[in-house]
Amino acid sequence: MTNIKVIILDVDRTLTTSKNIVSEKTKDALIKAQELGIILVLASGRPISGLMDLSRELKMDKNHGLLVSFNGSKVFDCETNEVLFNETMSVEDGRAILEHMKKFDVIPMIDKDDYMYVTDVFNNEIHFNGQTWNIVQYESRGGKFKLCEKDDLAAFLDYPLNKILTAGEPEYLQENYKEMMAPFKDTLSCMFTAPFYFEFTANGIDKAKALDSVLIPMGYKREEMIAFGDGHNDASMLKYAGIGVAMGNAVDDLKAIADEVTLSNEEDGIAYTLSKYIKDINVLDYCFN
Repeated sequence: MTNIKVIILDVDRTLTTSKNIVSEKTKDALIKAQELGIILVLASGRPISGLMDLSRELKMDKNHGLLVSFNGSKVFDCETNEVLFNETMSVEDGRAILEHMKKFDVIPMIDKDDYMYVTDVFNNEIHFNGQTWNIVQYESRGGKFKLCEKDDLAAFLDYPLNKILTAGEPEYLQENYKEMMAPFKDTLSCMFTAPFYFEFTANGIDKAKALDSVLIPMGYKREEMIAFGDGHNDASMLKYAGIGVAMGNAVDDLKAIADEVTLSNEEDGIAYTLSKYIKDINVLDYCFN
């Protein structure tokens, strides 16, 4: 058995199922791990507000769990309510991105406090996996935001941002993302976080940098960490952790760099793998699909 002291989890399509819930097997395994003294970290593109309910469900507020939000630009301690790390884009960079996005058929979204701002709440549909999604509703509900329209987001912006999210049709983003990121590729971090999401954060920001900035000063070592993910934006943390695990439903690029591939998010892949590495998590006694 490996001496794991930190479990790092992407959220959407990794920790949660397609119904946006945490299965009982996975929840039991993660709560048991914390009872054993292992720290739990949720590392997501979501804002802090979109992770709080999950952190309480997993009892992270009782066990110094950490939330890595906005793809690594902010880190929050669930028990002390302290912000441990925060690196934003400048107002000038944010305005430049939002101005540039006007050239593309995408839906930019920015947030501040309780609100998510868009130019048109009715311009909200994307198509993915044969389904039509109201992406504005999905993102605002996931982040626990109220919605507000602004005719010109670039003109409205007068504060630093942790990230700018753009949503669009997957095929369109694939065809246009290089042009979208061209003015910023040397000065900002630009990445896919889902086939229908392309995001911008401060230069050098990713999940691995956030983990390194917070966990190493706490005394943890990379070889004591195990990380789980499914998307392109999880690559840095899978390569950073001592054990990097791609979910069975992960993109092929992530599977290629992972130390191992586990079952999918629908099949309790996290619990299955933890039971192999942590002797007191006996979920292998359960029936896995």
